[in-house]
Amino acid sequence: MQDSLTTIRILFADDHPIVMSGFAMSLQGEDVDVIGQVKTTQDAIEQFKELLPDVLILDIRFGEQLSGFDVAKEILDTHPAAKIIFLSQFDQDSFIKEAYRLGGKAFVTKDCNPQDLATAIRKAHCGELYFLPAIAERLANLSVKGDASPQSLLDERSLDIFTLIAEGFTNVEIAEKLDISTKTVSNTSQMVKEKLGIHRQADMTKLALKHGLIQA
Repeated sequence: MQDSLTTIRILFADDHPIVMSGFAMSLQGEDVDVIGQVKTTQDAIEQFKELLPDVLILDIRFGEQLSGFDVAKEILDTHPAAKIIFLSQFDQDSFIKEAYRLGGKAFVTKDCNPQDLATAIRKAHCGELYFLPAIAERLANLSVKGDASPQSLLDERSLDIFTLIAEGFTNVEIAEKLDISTKTVSNTSQMVKEKLGIHRQADMTKLALKHGLIQA
């Protein structure tokens, strides 16, 4: 059991400073010490390696080429014992599953009660997983029903083509972007539609939005 006098050193990484400062203030009086707040994925990687916090609280979307998942992968590759909590505004099933698949200790939404975040921090510091009740229920449902997300059903190239179609790009534009033939795009597009059981672009866009592949 964790010593009540232990101070947990945490690093925040989120591209919304107001969110970070708000949570940092709410954690005052708890057994945590916010040793850093960073706004970019690169700073998150660099500051983690420099400060070696007990727990990293990491946003998923940064509005950059890299995501919080990319940051987690790089950090866990070099520091496999890193304790990471994903803090996100979005709670798509695919985000939740990926967070835990990568080795995250918790997935907490930004509208959570600050006490839930404090509990997640303590659990993570002890090396334990923490599930909010709603998150635990959704993970259980995913396990029972199986994962029908595009990420699980499609290979990397097919997923790239699906995502670009969902964003509204034409076959010619997709071929240019991926440096492949329009015939390959057309054939793959048909295979994707059959595998996902959808054929209208509007439905593909809705599915991509639901699973966090594109932003509204």
